[in-house]
Amino acid sequence: MCGIVGYIGKQKASAILVEGLKRLEYRGYDSAGVAVMNGNGIEVMKKTGRVENVAALVNQRNSSSNIGISHTRWATHGGVTDANAHPHLSCDGRICIVHNGVIENHEALRRFLEGEGMTFSSQTDTEVLSNLVAYHYGSETLTGEGAERLISAVRLSLRLVEGTYGIAVMSTDLPGDIVGARKGSPLCLGIGHGENLLASDVSAFVGRTQNVVYLDDGQICHLTADDFTITTVSEAGEAIDPVINQIDWKIEQAELGAFSHYMEKEIFEQPIALENAMRGRFSDDESTSKFGGLNIDAREFRHVDRIVFLACGTAWHACLVAEYLIEKYARIPVEVEYASEFRYRNAPLDKNTLVFVISQSGETLDTLEALREAKRKGYRVLGITNGVGSTIARETDGGVYQHSGPEIGVASTKAFTSQVLIAGMLALHLGRMRDLSFSDGREMVKAFRSVPGLVSQVLGQAEKIKEIAARYTNYDDFLFLGRQSMFPIALEGALKLKEISYIHAEGYPAAEMKHGPIALISEDCPSVVLSPHGDTFSKVLSNIQETRARKGSVIAITSAGKDFPEEGADEIIHIPQAHDCIMPILATIPMQLLAYYIAVNRGCDVDKPRNLAKSVTVE
Repeated sequence: MCGIVGYIGKQKASAILVEGLKRLEYRGYDSAGVAVMNGNGIEVMKKTGRVENVAALVNQRNSSSNIGISHTRWATHGGVTDANAHPHLSCDGRICIVHNGVIENHEALRRFLEGEGMTFSSQTDTEVLSNLVAYHYGSETLTGEGAERLISAVRLSLRLVEGTYGIAVMSTDLPGDIVGARKGSPLCLGIGHGENLLASDVSAFVGRTQNVVYLDDGQICHLTADDFTITTVSEAGEAIDPVINQIDWKIEQAELGAFSHYMEKEIFEQPIALENAMRGRFSDDESTSKFGGLNIDAREFRHVDRIVFLACGTAWHACLVAEYLIEKYARIPVEVEYASEFRYRNAPLDKNTLVFVISQSGETLDTLEALREAKRKGYRVLGITNGVGSTIARETDGGVYQHSGPEIGVASTKAFTSQVLIAGMLALHLGRMRDLSFSDGREMVKAFRSVPGLVSQVLGQAEKIKEIAARYTNYDDFLFLGRQSMFPIALEGALKLKEISYIHAEGYPAAEMKHGPIALISEDCPSVVLSPHGDTFSKVLSNIQETRARKGSVIAITSAGKDFPEEGADEIIHIPQAHDCIMPILATIPMQLLAYYIAVNRGCDVDKPRNLAKSVTVE
């Protein structure tokens, strides 16, 4: 959550900061602010609401400063007010800070600072940090001058802090320096020519530089226009040799183009995203999949007795699909845990357990902490993420990059289907090491290769789905029903609808409907029923009949070319009949479109739904 952008160079900082904040709007926020150096000190411009509100202030001031820091805030401590928005100045006006994360001992630190005569103008934990740095910076016992003094003040302050942070700091005494640090909240450097940037996400750099350095927890960076250094937060302040990574995103990938919303764009990008997830990952004989980054060989894989998947939100649904596919094709027991619960449980795990974590951003804090808990217990942890160079990518023992490209919309679409595809390919990879035959492997590879084209066919029904959405826009409750691997997709469909349209929606196994949820069925509660052809097709048809007998409307998503009664549902959306390993992907597309069009019809902010953030970096 929240977003940080800092800039120092030769160009007008305020314009670059606002542009960077706009690229981070997907992260979720309720206020924004910019701080730049001017001849009299630090000028702060901040406002509740969207980045456009701050952009208007920036345009009015028209600062020519070439250094500044900026922020989009998602309220934690203190309400959504201009005073609580970032950046925050220390009470003496010398130190300016923007901050992501939570300072858990802020109340004790505030009391101490008030005892030292410092005052506060907000309710935030961040202002406590700005005053704490100012307190150390002005201390007579602190040695050093210039940037060395500011870095030491930041280091001393952070060693007193309990909680998480990603920060950017400026001082009026140093009009050519920015200091940053991280612990539990992502921060990276954009390395340019005669300019350097600091941000919470590489998407803020798109179009300015492709050279990125990712900070690790417990590191401090110091930026000038021409150089940067990284040291540790520890008392010794050891120097760190930076690793410069290359990002391959193009600016066009992060722009809307002809689409009305990023979510719409990303739904229609799925054929390309799925193709990228597969590229170079099948064997020459087309009988299995291969992953170069897993760092685990076939012999080790064969000793795995159990797999545990850890994730949150949409990624958790992808894990549930992985459970069905891996158990079916590889015959390995799989458990799926909420990452947020895993570290607080004392779950007994077999010694031959392999752990997978899935996170689109690679920065989800609950998932990251679950990863660390599993590693503390000695388990090998692999990851699936779209965030190249992300914290999860760096801390796992190996893993798979999704290569989906930037996903800006808060509600995940192309990242989810890529995760499901990789889960299926992983099931194939493990199955071929065990009992899955050569011919069955070839059939699965053939199915995976057909996915982009089949998804394009489903997307071709967008206008029909848009018409269906128009007829169901004004309902306030929905049920989503599916069986076997369709059950996680029902959960995902319900989540998409509630995320972006604020309609109450629930996903259930279809057979469980009569064990309670059937009480909700009425003329005012439509059901979306996933009923592709397969072993449970006739059972799901019975569920549909039970629903309609109670005057509940049904939107059925079913296989094209198979027997489905023409009058069996109020609305029928056909998806191509295909191999079981890819049906979850195909069934997802209509529900994404349905949720999107309903949300648009209701006038909702599709890309930035209320209270939500793209990358959840707090517990």
